[in-house]
Amino acid sequence: MKTALTIAGSDSGGGAGIQADLKTFSALGVFGMSAITAITAQNTLEVRSVQLIDVDIVKDQIAAVFEDIGVDAVKIGMLASPAIIQSVAEELEKYGADHIVLDPVMVSKGGHRLLEETAIHALKTDLFPLASLVTPNIPEAQVLANMKINNEPDMYEACRIIRKLGPKAVLIKGGHLDGDPNDLFYDGESFQLFKGQRVETKNVHGTGCTLSSAIAANLAKGKEMQTAIDEAKIYITEAIANSLEIGNGHGPAHHFFDLYKGAGDRHAGKDRTTI
Repeated sequence: MKTALTIAGSDSGGGAGIQADLKTFSALGVFGMSAITAITAQNTLEVRSVQLIDVDIVKDQIAAVFEDIGVDAVKIGMLASPAIIQSVAEELEKYGADHIVLDPVMVSKGGHRLLEETAIHALKTDLFPLASLVTPNIPEAQVLANMKINNEPDMYEACRIIRKLGPKAVLIKGGHLDGDPNDLFYDGESFQLFKGQRVETKNVHGTGCTLSSAIAANLAKGKEMQTAIDEAKIYITEAIANSLEIGNGHGPAHHFFDLYKGAGDRHAGKDRTTI
């Protein structure tokens, strides 16, 4: 079985962060492992508090996984501080990690800052050059490119700017713009627009985490980058379409929608006491 490592924060509500990543890896048939960078106390409504993990523990988690199990792809999410960013970059360089998908998490759905202002520079200089793909949403891309993004033409310009920061490729997610959630890919040579269909629901907690981890899982299985993105976008669209009404705020996507449908079909009409 192929393996994938998520380096990200923990979401106590289970909808985003490493919880979403591990669910995604499992749903797509990849063995998931984690290096936790922060513990957040959060639910569907808010992030109440954040506790960063000691840098040495972050490094030890990464080293333990690489030295024993091995890693076919890496997904990076919440990193919070310059020190954590630098330590993660050092470990990934040390072990020659391949297929690194970096989701530059900056702010939670509820508006809580998850990346220190001083960490943005470290993210660009230390990690972007190692990334196979970075996957910012519109607000994140605006910060990284230092420009307003109001439409798809602006996305093209932002892709060019972010690509110059060092990643092999960029995928700007268009869900924050009006209309369909089309995502724009750029690898320094050509652009590709991955068209989407908007699902009318408030339950979109953890969707960015899920998309990036789905891409990483597909890369771990040996798929080409554009194929990995295309299949990941199909997966997250279905997960949103089957999202869960959990909590009083933004509920989570349903990572195991396909498995649960199958279970329902298998047990439909049966006497559960005989199973």
